[in-house]
Amino acid sequence: MNESEGNLRGQKKQVTYGTVILLVIVAFVFGNRFQTLGDWFFAPYTNKGNQALSQNLDFNSTEKVYEILKQKYDGKLDTQSLQDGLLKGLVDASGDPYTTYMSAKEAALFNDDLNGTFTGIGAELIQQNGSVMVSTPLSGFPAEKAGVRARDIIYKINDEDATKLSIGEAVKKIRGDAGSTVKLTLIRDGAQIEIPIVRAKITVASVESSVLDGNVGYIKISRFGDDTADLANKAAQDFKSKNVTKVIVDLRNNGGGLLDSAVKVAGIWMDNQVVVVEKEGGRTKSTLKTGNNPILINVETVILINEGSASASEILAGALHDHGVAKLIGEKTYGKGSVQEIVDLEDGAQLKVTVAHWFTPKGVNVNKEGIKPDEEVKLTEEDFNNNRDPQKDRALQELK
Repeated sequence: MNESEGNLRGQKKQVTYGTVILLVIVAFVFGNRFQTLGDWFFAPYTNKGNQALSQNLDFNSTEKVYEILKQKYDGKLDTQSLQDGLLKGLVDASGDPYTTYMSAKEAALFNDDLNGTFTGIGAELIQQNGSVMVSTPLSGFPAEKAGVRARDIIYKINDEDATKLSIGEAVKKIRGDAGSTVKLTLIRDGAQIEIPIVRAKITVASVESSVLDGNVGYIKISRFGDDTADLANKAAQDFKSKNVTKVIVDLRNNGGGLLDSAVKVAGIWMDNQVVVVEKEGGRTKSTLKTGNNPILINVETVILINEGSASASEILAGALHDHGVAKLIGEKTYGKGSVQEIVDLEDGAQLKVTVAHWFTPKGVNVNKEGIKPDEEVKLTEEDFNNNRDPQKDRALQELK
């Protein structure tokens, strides 16, 4: 996970983001709604099943509680925080973990995550044995320059205990304005060390690629953002120019992103094939296909997946697997089979609401089930601590 879904104001955008957090909530009047599915635009979703609900909520009790708080609460109240809490509670009552209200600040962070641009220290984090640990300090960024190393355990953040924090909570504390300083107390080889780090603006590309021994192309996709399809296409063109005939696609710990991005990436391998089917209330809303200019068609491909591969990652893996294009190696994916629409509210806040569920070309919905690999290969803590990657090794062996 990086301490770190793009933004087309005035239009609707669909995201299929999972719960894997990339480090990279006043009014009830909705503003602009937006989603993108390639170059296709659809009218806003309307769920007729909810039309029986009362057209208006009774806010008398809400107003009464608000007045009592103002009159009797022994402490300082913040109007915006109360407003955000009110809206968050309304949305959370849906019971859907993916339907969420985001305050203006949370929405800004959410969009930064997808774009891979944020202010922070530049380190990938994982949760291991209950602790937040540095997986990789990104090359050339503040964490690496300050001396942070892989496998450092984050013990304190600005002298506050971090041992019980989730990754998301740790990220919020580590992030801050560019030029400001965060002090991390780390545990390394059993000893505590303190490292002050000056935060900076960080941009992380969503795609990395290289050609491995044996002329095997390797492409790692960390998220599906606005730049992903273009970057993946450039990598594919590079592979083609170097006569690469075998490819590994690494989707491990990729929590998802933009739906149209996943569809476009699938088009690198497939010619006018179904990638995903969206259904609302059990009825098909749309069937999304690839284009007709596949760069790597008929190129032997292995996809690496794990429990951190979610949503748009599962769409890509499921589509290529269903069409017999790729073999899956690794561990079962997360299992998120729903699509969210982002709705702009006033003052920069956003509502992320589940509008449909998606199915693979063979009609499988992975929600809560995930996608099982063709061959299960685990990556243990011992492997991680010794810089071993048996999943990638097995993929290379498969492609020999």
